Order: sequence, then C-alpha cells, then structure tokens
Amino acid sequence: MSIDTAWGGRFQAAGSQWVDEFGASINFDQLMAAEDLAGSLAHVKMLGDTGILTAAEADQITAGLHTLQTELNAGQLTFDATHEDIHMNLEALLTEKIGSVAGKLHTARSRNDQVATDFHLYLKHRLPLVIDAIKQLQTALVNQASQHIHTIMPGYTHLQHAQPISFGHYLTAYYAMLKRDIERFEFNQQHTDLSPLGAAALAGTTFPIDREETTQLLGFKQPYTNSLDAVSDRDFALEFLSNAAILMMHLSRFSEELISWCSYEFNYLEMADEYSTGSSIMPQKKNPDMAELTRGKTGRVYGHLMGLLATMKSLPLAYNKDMQEDKEGVFDTVKTIIPCLKVMTGMIETMHVNTAQMQQAVQNDFSNATELADYLAAKGIPFRQAHAIVGQLVYEGIQNHQNLQDLSLAQFKAIDARIDADVYHVLDPTVAVEQRTSLGGTGFDQVESQVKQAQQELQLP
Repeated sequence: MSIDTAWGGRFQAAGSQWVDEFGASINFDQLMAAEDLAGSLAHVKMLGDTGILTAAEADQITAGLHTLQTELNAGQLTFDATHEDIHMNLEALLTEKIGSVAGKLHTARSRNDQVATDFHLYLKHRLPLVIDAIKQLQTALVNQASQHIHTIMPGYTHLQHAQPISFGHYLTAYYAMLKRDIERFEFNQQHTDLSPLGAAALAGTTFPIDREETTQLLGFKQPYTNSLDAVSDRDFALEFLSNAAILMMHLSRFSEELISWCSYEFNYLEMADEYSTGSSIMPQKKNPDMAELTRGKTGRVYGHLMGLLATMKSLPLAYNKDMQEDKEGVFDTVKTIIPCLKVMTGMIETMHVNTAQMQQAVQNDFSNATELADYLAAKGIPFRQAHAIVGQLVYEGIQNHQNLQDLSLAQFKAIDARIDADVYHVLDPTVAVEQRTSLGGTGFDQVESQVKQAQQELQLP
C-alpha cells in the first residue's frame, strides 16, 4: 500500500516525523505563498484557454485559488510540515476548498518549474523595493552634500591626512558607489525577469501548453528557452546575493567612517539620538550602534553568497534537493539590506555636522603640502625635486612645531628666490580645495556640478 503523499505511489513506507521535518521547507518557503498562488492562477488560466482543462474545471480551480488569496491576505492560512513545502500545502488547502478537481491544477507542471517560478517572482517583486531604498539613501546624501559644498574636511589615504576636500565631495563619492549598486540590481532584473513555468520537471511536457501566455500573465519579459536551464538556474539568485554583498560592503565602509567621525578624537559628526544608544554603566556614552550594526550585518550577507555558491558548485543538471537551500539566504538578505538602507538614510538625514571641527582639522596639519609642491613645480622646479624639498620642510616643521603656512617668506626664498608672498594664498586650505577644478575633483564648482547631476538623476526639485 502506497503512502499518502503527492509522490507516494511507489513508496511502501513513510519516513519518521523528524525525517519529514528535516526534508520540509514550509517553515521558510511560505514567504512565497503569494507568488505560488499567482503562478497557479496563471497556469490554470492557460490550461483552460488551451482546452487542457474544461472551462468549468478552470473556473472552479480559479475560484478556489482566489479564496486562498483572500485568506492569505487576511492572515488566515496555516501550513503544516507534513505537506513539505508551500506548493503542496496550498494544493492541500485548495483540495479542502473544492475537492479532487484541485488535483488537475498540477497538470503539465512540476514542483521543479513551480518553485523556480515562485522564486523568480519573489525576487522580481522585491528588487524594485531594494532599488527604491538605495535611491532614498542617495537622496539623503545629495541633500546633505548640497548643504556642505563649501565645508572643508581632511581627505585621507591610509587614514592619514592627505589633502583638504569638500565634505560635499566626500558625500557624493558614496552617491556614486550607490549608483553602481543600482545599476547592478537593474541588470539583475534582466535575469530575474524570465519565466521557468512550463519547463515541468526538466524536459517540458507533452500537453499543448502556451508558455507565452503564462509568461505574459505573470508579467515576465520572456520564458526560458531551455527547459533544463529553466529548472536548474539559480544565477539570478547568486547575482542578487553578489550585488547585495557589494552594497553592504559600501554601507560597511561608510559606517566605519561615520563611527570614526563620531568619536571624541575626530568629532566631525554627531548622530541623532534616534540612531544612537547609551551604556548601562557609563552615563556619558553615546554610541553609534546603528552604524555598527550595519557594519556587522555585512558578514551575514557575505555568508549567504558564499553558502549558495558552495551549494551550487557541483550540482548536475537539472533539479537536486540541495537547491532547497537557495532561498533562506536570499530571504534573509532582503530582510537585512532594506532595513540597513533605511537606517543609514535616517542617520544621514539627521546627523549634525561639526563644520568648525572639520575646518580646524585642516588648519593644523600638512595636508597642503601637495599645494606647495605644485606651486614650486609651476615655478620651474621639477616636480620630483619640489616633492623632496617640501618633504624636508614638512620634517623640519614637525620638529619645530610649525605648519607650512607658518614659515616666513625668507625661509621660502631660501629654497627658491622665485617664491613670492602669494604662496600663503596657495597654502590656504579653502583655496587648495577651490583650485582642484579638474573633472570630478573636489573644487567647489566641480562638487556643485556633481550635486546638480545627482539631483537631476534622482529627479529632485
């Protein structure tokens, strides 16, 4: 006597309950319930239109699916691990509603193309949400940048003062990174916007189905052209996880700097109270915990990418049970990156910028050294020689507690008689920033141009 499952005809013994629970996926793939119902509605309409099912059968199944949709939206559906996955759970619930005719819904399809369709729909529906969340963060960055085009701060390499820059320039650098993130997710949409439905288990079907119809009904751009590829492809999920990992890397770098800029030693920024926490023992503490959490969650997204790559690396065509492991990491990544983007947006919108501290930081350093080297080169001194001269002056300044702008004109003329009093104008940090007018540079006009371009791209007023 066969066991009572959708696939139990050739089996004489059922697994233990704990084995069934180990093999079940309903505890996580129920997140695709809406997509599964949508796929079933498209499939049954096609079955009716092609005459594979009678009109009465198709109408009865459609009505039952609509009832399940209503109950799902009302939070009234419950699922059971004995039915393994979301597909069999919904089929069992449909059978309760309309009887044995529900079994005809599975004509000309397999759980292999069904789950692939659900997964594509799930990601297709959420990629726009991710892109919109990135654009909201970009908007916050551009709005702040527009207010701080003329705010001067140290630019860093190796976390050492390098050259003075506009704080607006710093913010638009992250805007540019996020723009590339959006482009990657938009490209990801191309490979997500494919319909596997109709590929069946792996070889297609003998029924006269219309895959173009179901593709159109589900809003996909086109169907997969190879049935083996359709059920075994998870590149779209890997692309999403890869793109998400790069996005989180950007957010983590940004978070690291925000954390540093909020420290007592830098004091460039202060996060709003809503995005900070205190200490249970130290009353004075104000910790940038939301930035730290964003930095911390980056590792979790990296892990999901590596996990799916490892899962897929040795799988033969077509479907294998290993591929049940493809979803949880994607679901968790969606649940991770959107809140990270939202909290980062809130932090940027509400942060206080200590412009005086930033300005002071470039007054008492040697970040204008390159300006002096350029000045000497413009006087005819070979740049390598000018570089060495300024390096020696920096060394002497450190020893004597003098900045370059503190040197007397006589000291400068001792280096080269062509140096005039205009050298002090060149050494001013604001002038140093203002004169970086090359395309994409930190000069105020260039930063203003970058901001305006970003505003146009985001369609901001």
